Amino acid sequence: MKQKSGFIDTAMFYLLIPMVFAALYFVFIWSPVEKFMGAPQKIFYFHVSCAWVAFLAFFTVGYYSVRTLIKPNIKFHIHAGISAEIGVLFTTITLLTGMIWGKSSWNTWWTWEPRLATTLILWFIYVAYLFVRRMEGSWEKIAKLSAVFGIIGVINVPIVFMAIRWWNTKLHPVVFGDGKNQDGGGIEPPMLFTLLFCIFTITLLYAYLMRKGIEIEKMRHAVKKAKNKAINRLAG
Repeated sequence: MKQKSGFIDTAMFYLLIPMVFAALYFVFIWSPVEKFMGAPQKIFYFHVSCAWVAFLAFFTVGYYSVRTLIKPNIKFHIHAGISAEIGVLFTTITLLTGMIWGKSSWNTWWTWEPRLATTLILWFIYVAYLFVRRMEGSWEKIAKLSAVFGIIGVINVPIVFMAIRWWNTKLHPVVFGDGKNQDGGGIEPPMLFTLLFCIFTITLLYAYLMRKGIEIEKMRHAVKKAKNKAINRLAG
């Protein structure tokens, strides 16, 4: 089983290397330069891809948080924690690339536009979630408490996604629109291909980071468990 897992990890790693270089080629060389924003527009490929992976990561946290509340299990607790860490990382990248986009498009680093504001709230929720997981106490108690934060956070994900539609903002573009309405949207086929390729590549990166993170966390828990047993044995 361990050999199979190691083979999958190795295969994913060696698949990711050419895919990352291919994604960079598609973004900076192959895809056309946008007419109005020019070269700075290309950051949108990373911005959208990281946002998608952040949403995926937080939905994963929500799924394992629900399972943890139903029946506490160290496996569910570990899966949720690793996915949250990756989600926070990609949300941070999403916010930073969004700020760079905003400076080029809106001439300001930050504006309290609905999607930006709700994304920042989402980031704070999951940072708090990670802090809760670092609290002292039994893992069962911490798992249940952190699971509540995980579920609250995932409820905010669809709010982030729908924010520009519900509040009818004109600042944040609608990526997958038809290009015929006032909300904008619609992209050329080469741009769409590049975007989808980037999304797939970063999703694969998420899967790889999840597998490695879970493996490391399981080892950490095994070492901690062995250490506690040794201490109890010496104390007895």
